[in-house]
Order: sequence, then C-alpha cells, then structure tokens
Amino acid sequence: MRLNSFPVRAFGLLLALSAAWSQPAGAQTAPAVPPAPEPAPIQSDEARLLPVLATGGMVSSQDALATRVGVEILGKGGNAVDAAVAVGFALAVTLPRAGNLGGGGFMMVHRAASRETVAIDYRETAPAAATADMFLNPQGEPDRAASTRTGKAVGVPGTVRGLAEAHRRYGSGKLTLADLIAPAERLAREGIPIESGLADSLPRASGLLGQWPSSRAVFFDGDHVLPRGATLRQRDLADTLRTIAEQGPDAFYRGPIAQKIAAAVQGAGGIMTAEDLAAYRPEIRTPVRGTYRGYEIVSMPPPSSGGVHLIEILNILEGYDLAGMGAGSARALHTLAEAMKPAYADRATWLGDPSRTKVPVAGLTAKSYAATLRDKIDPERAKSAAEVKAGDPLPYESDQTTHFSVVDAEGNAVSNTYTLNFSYGIGLVAEGTGVLLNNEMDDFSAKTGARNAYGLVGGEANAVAPGARPLSSMTPTFVFRDGRLFLVTGSPGGSRIITTTLQVIVNVLDFRMNLAQAVAAPRIHHQWQPDVLMAEEGISPDTLALLRAKGHNVKVGATSGSANSVMAEDGLLAGASDPRQRGTLAEGR
Repeated sequence: MRLNSFPVRAFGLLLALSAAWSQPAGAQTAPAVPPAPEPAPIQSDEARLLPVLATGGMVSSQDALATRVGVEILGKGGNAVDAAVAVGFALAVTLPRAGNLGGGGFMMVHRAASRETVAIDYRETAPAAATADMFLNPQGEPDRAASTRTGKAVGVPGTVRGLAEAHRRYGSGKLTLADLIAPAERLAREGIPIESGLADSLPRASGLLGQWPSSRAVFFDGDHVLPRGATLRQRDLADTLRTIAEQGPDAFYRGPIAQKIAAAVQGAGGIMTAEDLAAYRPEIRTPVRGTYRGYEIVSMPPPSSGGVHLIEILNILEGYDLAGMGAGSARALHTLAEAMKPAYADRATWLGDPSRTKVPVAGLTAKSYAATLRDKIDPERAKSAAEVKAGDPLPYESDQTTHFSVVDAEGNAVSNTYTLNFSYGIGLVAEGTGVLLNNEMDDFSAKTGARNAYGLVGGEANAVAPGARPLSSMTPTFVFRDGRLFLVTGSPGGSRIITTTLQVIVNVLDFRMNLAQAVAAPRIHHQWQPDVLMAEEGISPDTLALLRAKGHNVKVGATSGSANSVMAEDGLLAGASDPRQRGTLAEGR
C-alpha cells in the first residue's frame, strides 16, 4: 500500500526511514549497446519517489498482475519462495518478452530462521551437439543472425525445473506446485488486457513474431499484432501450465511437450533434441560474498559474472568518499565509470562456466586486488578502453530480462532474475505449447575477442561447448546489515545489469536515498568496450559537460533496467518498483 493509505504508525516509521535514507536523487545507469533498450520514460508521478510500505510481506516485479499473484500466495500462507515461484510462472503469461518457461535464470534464496543463503542456477545449457565454431561463418567470423534469430540460438531452457526445484527445497510446504501454477494458468486461459508494457512491446516485436505462424496465432489479429485494449489469450500455454501442475516438471522435459519444443527448434534450423531437454538439471551453488562499508553483499556466483563484478566494483569504490562527492556530481560519476571499466575487462578474460574453466573468484573479489585497480584510476582523466586491460587476480586467490524481489513476514527472501535474452527471444512460439523460445546461445563467445549483441567482449573461458552454461550478467543480490536482511535488489538490462544493481546499492548506502529514490535516480554505464559512457536523461547538462572535459565519450540515451527492490528496516518492509517500465508494481500486505 502507498503512503496515503498506510496507518499513522507506519507513517512515523517512514519519516524516520526517509530521514536516515534521503538526499536529492541524482544517481545513475545507462542505456545500452545494441539491442537498443525499450524506450519508457521515467514516470513523473511524485508518488513513485516514495516506497510502498508493509509489514506482512512485499513483492516487487515488472508486472502488476504478477506482483498481485505473489501477494495472493503470501496471503494463503506461502513463504517468499512460494510467492516467487508463482510470480515466475505468472510472468511467463503477463510479460512474454522476458518472463518465460522457455528461458532460464538465477534465483537467490535467503532463509531467515537458519540465516542460510543459497543460489539456484537454472541457466540454459548448450545442446549436446553444440560446437565451439557453430556461430562462425565460412570466413571464420561471427554470424550474428545465427546466434540470435535462428533455432541454433536456442539453449536448453531451465526455468521450469529451476522454479520447481526452488519450491521443492525451500517452499513453505503449505502449498503444492499446482497451487502456485494455478494463477498463471487462469491468466493464460481467461486472457489478460494488452496495456502498459505489453502494449508498448508488441508493436516493436511485430517483425520478429510475425515471421513464425505459430507466434502469429498467439499475438496477431490478422496482419497486425493485437492492439492496446485487446485481450491476449494463450490457450496452449494454459494447457502446458496445467500439464506441469498435474504431472510436475518432468512433463515439460519429457513426453509430448518436450518433443514439440525440440521439433520447433529443429524446424528453425536448431540442434536441440528431446534428449537435451530430458538431461537438463538446475544447480545449487554457493553465493559470492563481499563487504561494503560494513554491509555484507551476497550475490550470484558464476556462470553469472554479476556477483563477482558487483563486489569487485564495490571494493574499488570503497576507497572513495562518494558521499562527500555528492550524488550525481561529475566527480562521483567519473569515479563510478572508471571503477566499472576494469571489472568489465576482467569479465571478458576470466569469467565462464565454472564446471569448464577455473574462475578466480577469490582473487577478483579480494580487497587487495581492488586496491591495485584503484591505484590506476586518475581522478581527473578518463582512461580510454585501450589503456584498460584485464588484471591478474590469481595472486590474490585465497540482457531482455526481468527481475523480481520478494520478502515475507518472517524475513525469508528471494531475488530472482530470468530471461529469454532478447525481447521475446527468437520470437518463436513452439507449436502446440505456447512456449516462447530463448536466444541465449548468443551469450557464449562465438570467437575469442568478438562482441556479442550487447557489445560484451568474450573470451575462451566462455566458449560454446556441449552442456555448457553461457556467461551472464544477471545479478540477483542481497545486502545484509549485522547479519539481518537489509536490501533485496537486481535488474534486467543485459550488460547494464551489473551497473544498475551497483547504483541502487550505492544510492542507498552512500547517498542515503530512500529506496524509491535509489531505484528512480538516473544512472550511468560503462562496460570498457565500446568506449562509451552511457547516461540516462536526467543528469545535469553541466555535469555531462564536466565528464566530457575529463575525456569521457558521453552518450545520452533511452532508459534501461527495472530494478524492482525491497528493503527491510525495523520490522517494516519498503518496496520500490522501477518507474522506467510501465506496469511495474511493488505491493505488500
């Protein structure tokens, strides 16, 4: 509930919270390299700069219908994991450009009673027939269309097994998987109104979706995509959801559904088989941990690069008085940008699937390693990409996506980011299933030193291999204070995910913004290559001029990311949905 409907007691708590965590908004993230982010202007509604408050649980996601599904599950006695699983299935219906059954992702789970935090890796895998050169043309150069628009781009999806495994291991035990899938099935079968973000995205995806008859059958009315105000009914998807609810996740990975998915992939020129689907398993991993100004940062380990490089950048920044520089100042933004560059250079060299390459996590997240990187930063001059190289962490050893955050009344929490990669993946709905297919194979390195569609440079550690999991930037994150959950955050945004998550944390911890301000504040992004400092609108023109004077190649562009977040403070939950995307909602009970 928002401030104007919250009890007076909670209003007093909000005043205290705002006093402790507020300054004028002026933070930073950035638009991205191709593919261009979906334009959605930051909403001017002043209420979006106040967090939503609750004491009985909080859900913040990119879609209001999905958020309400999560709140409904909390109201039925489900815990944060139950609610998150229900939200995950619901987003496959309500946010088809990113929510999915045919993709994959990462879930961080915190259990309050045991203070245990685990990472569930349900990232897609390469099919068994994958080869290191499968995305090279006859001249030995990357074939971008093959890795993004054909069946070869489809990785083995992990979402259904991942969500089911989270429920099996960490659910409350009060609700069955069928209970959690039922709201999604109902939305798919009865239909949802085409409005907000869905109405924005469908016209932009019309060319992608329109090339496949099975996708046209779902999203088109005649020669045009369904218009704003129409109803989107997904009966095949509803039947798939019902089958999973009745028979469990095996029904997706074996039998008729798996056979239809494999046939669709192969019909589009891909190599995935029904056997690849049957072999898929999620992995339970140990999170990466670091500290920042006395707070503990706990995030996703490889094959996500997100947690490692979030901590690496925070370690660099810890040596600076960002608060003294001021939120949104040229000095602060310059420092942030220069700290981002070496982390992305390290990402290109060191990160990959940990089952296939040695990732020097301890070295990359060491404070001493960050000190060597900090020493190379010039406070008055931006280093060019050519001057920034991957470091040597070994001596220190001891992209369209959606994110949602859930906290329940007991303090259990979920931070989940999952994706089809591009908006609507390859745009292909597997005939008879309603399942949109991902193009996640583009996240592998087609060739050492080549860039993927987000402009990220890849290395040998992230080469295509049978069964391998492609490197990701997804960064679902928890922040703890004195051992207690303080902040749940993360974001979509391709290569900008890490820097978006970073700036939410910095805005709260350094610049003392309330959560809604921290999420809404304009952001910057630098990923080393291309050598561009990308800035959202809202940063002062004078500040941008000062950054250019320091040597930054500044480009101002569209907004990106959707950092739906939850903060826990003194028994009160504050939720903030990102105003950059239409239709987002944080709601509590």
